[in-house]
Amino acid sequence: MLPLPRRAISTRLPTHALPRAVFIACAFHGIACAAEEPLDVPQVVEIRGSKEGESRMEPSVAASALPATVDTITADDIATLAIGRDISNVFQRIPGVVANNIDQGDTGNGFRMRGFATQGTHGADTAITIDGVPQNIPSSQGGAGHGPAFLEWMTADMIDTIDVIKGPVSALFGDQNRAGAIAIATREGGAATPSSAAITLAGYGGRRASLTLSSDHGAVRSLLVADRYRSDGFRHGASNDRTNLFWKLSTTIGDGIYSVRASYYRSDYAGAGYLSLPALEAGLDPHATQFGLPGFGDAHRGTLVFNRQPTGAGGWFATVYAEDFRRGRAIANSATLHTFGYDDRTIHGGRAGNTWTFGDKAVLTVGAETRSDKGDALRRQYRDRQPTANYVNNQELDLLTYGAFAQVQYRMMPALKLHAGARYDRFDYDVVNRKLPAASTAYRGGAFTPKYGATWSALPGLDVFANVAQGFRSPAAEQISASGSLGPLGAPGGRINADIDPSKVRSRDLGIRARPAAGWNVGAAVYDIGNDDEIVNTAPDVFLPAGRTTRRGYEFDVNWQPGRALGAYLSYGRILRARIDNPAPGAGALLSVPAHTWKAGAQYRGALGPGRLTVNGDVYVTAGNPYYTGTPSMRRDMPTYVRYTLKSGYDVGKVQASLSLVAQPHRFASDIAYGTAAGLLVSTVPRLQAEGSLRYFF
Repeated sequence: MLPLPRRAISTRLPTHALPRAVFIACAFHGIACAAEEPLDVPQVVEIRGSKEGESRMEPSVAASALPATVDTITADDIATLAIGRDISNVFQRIPGVVANNIDQGDTGNGFRMRGFATQGTHGADTAITIDGVPQNIPSSQGGAGHGPAFLEWMTADMIDTIDVIKGPVSALFGDQNRAGAIAIATREGGAATPSSAAITLAGYGGRRASLTLSSDHGAVRSLLVADRYRSDGFRHGASNDRTNLFWKLSTTIGDGIYSVRASYYRSDYAGAGYLSLPALEAGLDPHATQFGLPGFGDAHRGTLVFNRQPTGAGGWFATVYAEDFRRGRAIANSATLHTFGYDDRTIHGGRAGNTWTFGDKAVLTVGAETRSDKGDALRRQYRDRQPTANYVNNQELDLLTYGAFAQVQYRMMPALKLHAGARYDRFDYDVVNRKLPAASTAYRGGAFTPKYGATWSALPGLDVFANVAQGFRSPAAEQISASGSLGPLGAPGGRINADIDPSKVRSRDLGIRARPAAGWNVGAAVYDIGNDDEIVNTAPDVFLPAGRTTRRGYEFDVNWQPGRALGAYLSYGRILRARIDNPAPGAGALLSVPAHTWKAGAQYRGALGPGRLTVNGDVYVTAGNPYYTGTPSMRRDMPTYVRYTLKSGYDVGKVQASLSLVAQPHRFASDIAYGTAAGLLVSTVPRLQAEGSLRYFF
């Protein structure tokens, strides 16, 4: 059991929405940690990626074979997490990762690591794919910037595995692969996934109904997931109404697994915005809405994906996808004004290649991919929730990206494996600037990013790895075709920055993975990331690759698993340097990322009466996050953020009951905040929240 926080926690539990039977049952099961008889079930506390029977020394295309820090999350791991309304919570145990959970609606998925600020809470600077399909949206204007990832269309029931790769060492990922990459694989139907129906109720109007139908029809495996979620939100004026549908058909033919999946997602939401920390300290209600005017938004997303993967280590692979992507978000700027961002995009593309294996000595992967993204991206001023004639920008985009990649691993000797890879990506963009037509332009550019690494089995139970790799981010349409200040469409003027280059990083890693004793697993890594051509705004409407940024830090984690019934973990991430090396005069040099990230937790799993009890406790702490405020700017540190999570689950027969408690005890707690001249802006969250769930398997 994790220690309680030192500061007092309010005992008022928002349980009025929980069915009494669920609450009493889960609370009763949660006190039984003294049960000694373990069930013969797999332990799921260990989140470090190392599949059974697979060694880091074996040449492979698997993420776990890379000479890098790789964490793997499984479906069993996810079942022990308190996901709540935000799918970002699947990353809450990954060392050094800040995954945000703020009550602002479906605004993207916060994911920060290795000192990358990721433009707020929306997941840029990390390349994210699902079944090989890129999720980052370039030049998004839906209130999220360049390259955000929107994963709200997924639910936990859809996910099979997640690989989190630190650093740009894998050549299989392209745009936004600077801090690293995330590869998500969806589940299959049939025997691999049980059918179930679940009802979840939570405080502040949270309610969810979900259905999973898994079946076999001859050689075809079918998985259908339907999910409906609604929430009123902790803050006044906040709400969310979300529908998710997912259907995947899979079959094995010869040496390949073929699948086709379709998904549909719809969301309507309102966000309460941010509040001034000085105003909160002076007595402002933490439930208040920024400017008294909630933001609002909606999203629609339909996707069709075809996949072919080899059943073995080698063979050909292919992915083809098409997507209809629409998203709008209005952010309050005053008591009467919103800035409304909107994307209406049609996206399609694919990738194909082949993997050759050469015994246990080498593996080679070669492939190519392309992505077409067409549609509108704009930001418009609204007054009293009605559109005005003034725009921040309004562009018609035709973004074509294509490239090729190769990656090889060679086992030079039993204790030494070499890794090399490279990508070349090409950008053919056409940008029509409706606000400043003279700034309409074509853009042609490219990026070559090599990767090198090695893994050395120095001693039995001790692997050492190192890599030097480059990653890149494409230029944003607004950087290529600047839109000037707020104004109407068709205005004169405009600036073209057609010579801008993609922003590239060079990353260096050195790390170890050790198994010093039975049940112990230890990992550590140091990294240095330099960016000689960070794209910066050097003058109004002028974007050039003129800035240099540096990020340095280290991480370590320890997992202890003495048996099937008990396990624990501890991790610490330290960012030593995250700064702009040549900031503009009067501007702050430090990037707003936490210097310290602590994570720890424990799990107990064992028999209780006729069923099985699982109890998980987790603690998460971030500290030392700098920001600038005042005129002239002065550096401050954001308040330390602490979150405690306790989840208790009980499985008996075909029924599973669970109760989750999340405590965020610090006053005006906020996992994400912004520094302004007037002071720190935070998104307040409840100090204690509860969620109860009943699931029936059939």
